[in-house]
Amino acid sequence: MRFSRLWLFSFLFSSMVHAGLPMSDSQGEALPSIAPMLERVNPAVVNISTFSTRQIVNPLLNDPFFQRFFNIPRGAFPQQRRSQSSAGSGVIVDAKQGTIITNYHVIKGADEVQIGLTDGRSFKARLIGADPEVDIAVLDIDAKGLSELTIRDSSSLRVGDFVVAIGNPFGLGQTITTGVVSALGRSGLGIEGYENFIQTDASINPGNSGGALVDLNGDLVGINTAIIAPSGGNVGIGFAIPSNMARRVANQLLDDGRVTRGWAGFSVQPLTADLRQAFGLEDQQNGVIVSEVINDSPADRAGLQVGDIITRLDGRSLISADTLLNAVAFAAEGDQLQLELLRNAEPVSAELTVAYQRTQAVSESRELHPLLSGATFEPVTSGKGVEVRRVEKGSRAARAGLVAGDLLVSINRRSVRSMDDLQRELSSHTGQLLLQLQRGRSMFYLVLR
Repeated sequence: MRFSRLWLFSFLFSSMVHAGLPMSDSQGEALPSIAPMLERVNPAVVNISTFSTRQIVNPLLNDPFFQRFFNIPRGAFPQQRRSQSSAGSGVIVDAKQGTIITNYHVIKGADEVQIGLTDGRSFKARLIGADPEVDIAVLDIDAKGLSELTIRDSSSLRVGDFVVAIGNPFGLGQTITTGVVSALGRSGLGIEGYENFIQTDASINPGNSGGALVDLNGDLVGINTAIIAPSGGNVGIGFAIPSNMARRVANQLLDDGRVTRGWAGFSVQPLTADLRQAFGLEDQQNGVIVSEVINDSPADRAGLQVGDIITRLDGRSLISADTLLNAVAFAAEGDQLQLELLRNAEPVSAELTVAYQRTQAVSESRELHPLLSGATFEPVTSGKGVEVRRVEKGSRAARAGLVAGDLLVSINRRSVRSMDDLQRELSSHTGQLLLQLQRGRSMFYLVLR
């Protein structure tokens, strides 16, 4: 009996292998497949490998105070170095110019970025710029015969639309997963500074970051970015940056080398159950509370007051504070937002004209000050300083004692919380610089002359 069962299984398996899966139904009609779309789209999704050099040295031995106290000459301890590489993904959005969009965290801290195409070619990429708070970076390569993806208006997406995630998970090579749009406008996750994610159940795994989320036409609707993985693996909750947000950031980096954001000059907070009761609102009332209005700001000129309850934005019900802040941040200068609000339980309308605010982008060739020559800086989302992203070997900054990963907290005893602060302080001091740095858990001063 056992032999006959084994023989029957072998016969059935062999028959299935030889027969293959049917390509058409019983009526001879072709079965649906996304293969034709993928054959056109896949060449526009690239693999990204990054290479960086890390210093392996006891932080105490590299501390300028320690060296001076014990009269240790700089460079007395040889610093061992090692190269590291990581895998991610990117999307070609302009074949003629070789423009690639990816996640900033994919290339953060890299000394070299290599782009791998599906046809086997490899190219060294140049960083055009990046926006860490949105987690978008723009690269370019000098290559011919590239493919590109058409960028779709992501605001037209609906929950339930079919999508396909394409990328390089775990460094395995190009892989596709399918699913649907599970939710739109996800925010408050603490992943990025500005969040308006597309949620999808199409599997997104490590290495997929920076890859494409496309619709069934093969148009780009998002840049795969993050997952929620409480068990360490994919549980069907992935997030992508909407194509509209990615395109706006990329266009500004390409045109101006930096990003501009809208500014309104007010702060808001979510409407909780306790606040509803305190303000005498109905239990189901949605909205956000204005908690601060800066004098002579767009919000002040629009007539907003502390305590106002903003209930609708451009005719749509407003539930999340992030939704309002994102709408302001990604509006152009002069754009007008229509607000409906409650003031002392009375309905009021306001027209908010968004102003212009410049933010900083990461650039490879920024020379901020002669004494810091060779150092590249980047903002940190915590707003507690500016990070030393890279220090060129043998440069003036390296000889002064700066190390990649240092957090610059102040210059000449003036707090530095942004790239604007950094540039302002450096431009006003041409001679000696007193830097306050945080390295690991240590905080110390460094004098540059």
